[in-house]
Amino acid sequence: MRLLRGLSDRVRTEAGAAGLLAVVTLLALVWANTPISGLYDDLWHVHAEFSLGPLGVSMDLHHWVNDGLMVLFFFLVGLEVRHELAEGSLRDRSAALLPMAAGVAGVVLPVLIYLAVVVSNGGEGAAGWGVVVGTDTAFLLGALAVVGPAMSNQLRVFLLALTVVDDFLAVAVMGLFYSDELRPGWLLLALACLVALWLLGRTRQWRSSPYVAVVAVLWYATVQAGVHPSLAGMVAGLLVPAYATQRHSVELAKSDFRDYWQSPQAVAAQAVRSSLSRSISVNARLQHSLRGPTTLVIVPVFALANAGVDLRGGLLGEALGSPVTWGVVLGLVVGKLVGIAAVTLVAVRLGLGRLPDGVGSGSVLGGAALSGIGFTVSLLVVELAFDGTPMAGQATVGVLLAMVLALLLGWAVFAVAARFMGETTADLPTLLDPPVDPDRDHVRGNPDAPLTVVEYFDFECPFCARATGMWRDLKQHFGTELRYVVRHVPLDGLHPHARRAAAAAEAAGRQGAFWEMHDLLFSRQDALEDDDLVTYADELGLDVDVFAADLESAELAAVVQAHADSAHRSGVRGTPTFFVDGVRHLGPHDARTLIDSLESVRTATT
Repeated sequence: MRLLRGLSDRVRTEAGAAGLLAVVTLLALVWANTPISGLYDDLWHVHAEFSLGPLGVSMDLHHWVNDGLMVLFFFLVGLEVRHELAEGSLRDRSAALLPMAAGVAGVVLPVLIYLAVVVSNGGEGAAGWGVVVGTDTAFLLGALAVVGPAMSNQLRVFLLALTVVDDFLAVAVMGLFYSDELRPGWLLLALACLVALWLLGRTRQWRSSPYVAVVAVLWYATVQAGVHPSLAGMVAGLLVPAYATQRHSVELAKSDFRDYWQSPQAVAAQAVRSSLSRSISVNARLQHSLRGPTTLVIVPVFALANAGVDLRGGLLGEALGSPVTWGVVLGLVVGKLVGIAAVTLVAVRLGLGRLPDGVGSGSVLGGAALSGIGFTVSLLVVELAFDGTPMAGQATVGVLLAMVLALLLGWAVFAVAARFMGETTADLPTLLDPPVDPDRDHVRGNPDAPLTVVEYFDFECPFCARATGMWRDLKQHFGTELRYVVRHVPLDGLHPHARRAAAAAEAAGRQGAFWEMHDLLFSRQDALEDDDLVTYADELGLDVDVFAADLESAELAAVVQAHADSAHRSGVRGTPTFFVDGVRHLGPHDARTLIDSLESVRTATT
């Protein structure tokens, strides 16, 4: 049981998911080239249908996978795009410009290379230009985890933003250029479903079931309309609203849970479930529900159904001599690398954008090389463009060969960048800079304690107000073995009063009341004007004249800025951010998680 649980946890990582996909792909290839290959073909030609009165769908298993299950994959893509636009890497349009431009170039140049190869050799197979459009995000991120730098989160974010554009264009190409003859009546029903999804989002419907019901009708209408359902799946995902969790909704869930804790009745349990669901966007909840099944089941089943090419009977030799095969290989491997890398590096040189902190040009080249892995969308387009012709096998060989070459090329580029360019990481710094100094820092607890937690905070951050309260939980667990340190990082663009509030805390600190002012400011986050700050000083019994003078002091402003500079050097980009034993903490920052991290440090040092 423990072995199975460990294997399951491993497969759920990006590297593990890519490994599973590679194993299934190899299995499909082996199966299709053995004496029992007939079973492989027979399996995917088995017909299955469902009907409800006069309505129904009848397809073989191969099409159920490609036109049915894979719609969930593209729906998930749409959800992720909407999330990135609303609160992710594409929210800041200026920061998103670079990956967006690189994503477009990584689509256009591969198509041009493919058409150049095919047209120069007679033009047969030109319809397959869409094969080289898409990058397989799952394989890309898995390969990055295996052959990329040990720490590459910033590069990962950049590549994710890039593949968002790539996925959008790839699915649009499939829906617009590889669809069947359109049926207007069903197309109107599909459009009505999209309008219904938009209205659900506008009314902030928080239940996921109405969205799921409309998407199911949308899929059926799209299939009947003759449009490839991948496009409908992605557009549907784009229409599901995404938004950041608000503090007041978390407080409501906490209040409802307190009621349930005190009186565990069914009605109270229902209230807890509802308030928890309301606090998280439908988009985030659907992503969470779909990501596991999509990664562990849907995409591997797709690979099993589409990667099984029978290479016997001279197909491999034909493929290696076919312009379609080499058009696919050169389009994916060379086109993606040159298109993405050239546009990115030229734009940076011209000052039109900047790379994420910690990402160098060598890392960009390595990520661009891995973008030549075009498995999922590429194989779907192979079926749509070449179904039933010998070129389908040739193009599939090209996709698989490109996948191997892109992986090897990416590995080589990352190795060269690490050896000769010093790019051993592609991430933000993780070490606290400077280290804690009890004579300079604000410390709660034993100044000489062996365990240290540092929090970078902003006085207007609603989540910091609650996170700083975990000091009591940590102190209760560790006692005198723990010291808790805070440093300012006012987010000026989001919180206009945070910097002055930080100066007020420092001014109070000059009169020995830093922590009293710290706690008071967090309890009065909605009132942080200068007059309010002076009122709080008077409330704490401070010398108000001295406090007011210190509040305007350039010296204290420099202290706050020094904290902010320290945060930037330490890789802090949001609040609250915690450091455990001088190393930036990743993941959830609730008290239980921090206690586990501190226990690991204590165990390692004893």
